[in-house]
Amino acid sequence: MPTVGYTVLPSGRLNLPESDDAAAVAAVQAALAGQGAWYRPEASPSNGTLVDLAEVARASIVRDGDWIEFGYDDEGDPKWSNRATAFYVAIAPFVRSGTVQIEGEDGASWSYTYADGQITQDGWNGWDGSVEPFGDHVDLPSPGQPVGG
Repeated sequence: MPTVGYTVLPSGRLNLPESDDAAAVAAVQAALAGQGAWYRPEASPSNGTLVDLAEVARASIVRDGDWIEFGYDDEGDPKWSNRATAFYVAIAPFVRSGTVQIEGEDGASWSYTYADGQITQDGWNGWDGSVEPFGDHVDLPSPGQPVGG
């Protein structure tokens, strides 16, 4: 049966100290609790890590000391949703610096830049047309015009 959705290819590297991983996981789990039925926090390991929650970010995550690296989830189902947005927003208070770039199946691209616990979005989210996480939707450029920032 074919899978429907908006496929994404994330990449990037964030400075999120390993000592803050558990707090970041708790923030992500709390954010996900209101985002849909498929995520059940009680089914997640209580000692889970951000690497364990990579599927929610529609990414493959590797921890390298105080850095987490995002790559394409070639073994899962990397389809964007509000849950993916919730993940990226929820980790913001714990990220010191870095950027994650997202490329959508239609060539749309946007990024999340983190600095001192804050997140900013550059470009249009190709999945929902928003210009900031959970923000206002905009009319995407017509075909042939560049998408993103």
